[in-house]
Amino acid sequence: MTQINTLSEFLATANTQFQVYDLGRRVQSIDMMAFHQIEELQAPYPYPIQGHAQFAIVFWQESQTPYIWFLKLPLDERGLLSPAQRTQFIKMVIEALGRDPTQPLSDEQQELLGNHPFTFKPSQEKLAIFNALVRQQLGQQASSQYEFAVQYLSGQTSLDNWQQLGIQGIADVCVRAKQFDHTEQLIQCFDLAPVEVQAAVCQCLEHVYIEPELAKRIYRSLNLVPNDHKSTYLRALASNVELSQAAIKELDKQDKLGQELLITIAARNWLALKDDQIRKIYLEALAKQPQGFFNQVFADIVAIPSLRNPLLAELRSPERSNQLSTAIGGVFKALSQ
Repeated sequence: MTQINTLSEFLATANTQFQVYDLGRRVQSIDMMAFHQIEELQAPYPYPIQGHAQFAIVFWQESQTPYIWFLKLPLDERGLLSPAQRTQFIKMVIEALGRDPTQPLSDEQQELLGNHPFTFKPSQEKLAIFNALVRQQLGQQASSQYEFAVQYLSGQTSLDNWQQLGIQGIADVCVRAKQFDHTEQLIQCFDLAPVEVQAAVCQCLEHVYIEPELAKRIYRSLNLVPNDHKSTYLRALASNVELSQAAIKELDKQDKLGQELLITIAARNWLALKDDQIRKIYLEALAKQPQGFFNQVFADIVAIPSLRNPLLAELRSPERSNQLSTAIGGVFKALSQ
């Protein structure tokens, strides 16, 4: 019997088609070639969060309803998947299902696969955007909430009816914005809709590419809303690196880069930190926080492969402030204990 070492091999052996989505930082599709390299331990996981890869595998056979696994697997210090835990999961699946993951499950098998140590439950908004993306990419219809969301955002129903909006319908609109020309409706939302609706839209937009006109409208709102709402609007700019960077600069000028915004940038707007100036602004603001907070956030972002080398270079920069030097020293002190 051929040894199965990776999830891709198992799903291929079962004659299934499958797609992979990251659900750690932003909900986004992972290229299949990249996923094969990750599984072969030839490349680090691109979007680590708190030392883990959090992703979903959607798989199906011809004309069948797709199956979904939500997996949380540990990463080593290089950001590579830890093969022991991955192998343990594969063995557990084979023991429960044989070599066909699409076969009907007994109650005992469902309980086993539903409670294994490698599963996780995504947040409500991540589940909504994930469902919307999967439906779109598989050519399926949007959810039953989609039609009302379109009617509300296009002004066909009273703005007071916002409590009837479901997060799934909003997610469907955001995912299909370009395909069905919903961008103008979303822009109008930031002009007219209650802040609760705007916040829900932002929670969905942070996971998808948004058109420049919509990004500019959100940026203007970010500069106008109260401080306790700013992180919500900043997250919505995640796909627009230029405006994310402009927002970070403006927030820094206003001395508003507190803990919530610093976490938001690390979790959603980390692409903005590829810029040397923005990275310096971020680290200096981070250094103003308690040492434990600095250590935790720095450890999280330095694990992102695209940021690792630039951040490590900042540790040696002679231009850093005394405060940042002290914070960096605190990181090394914590590591040595």
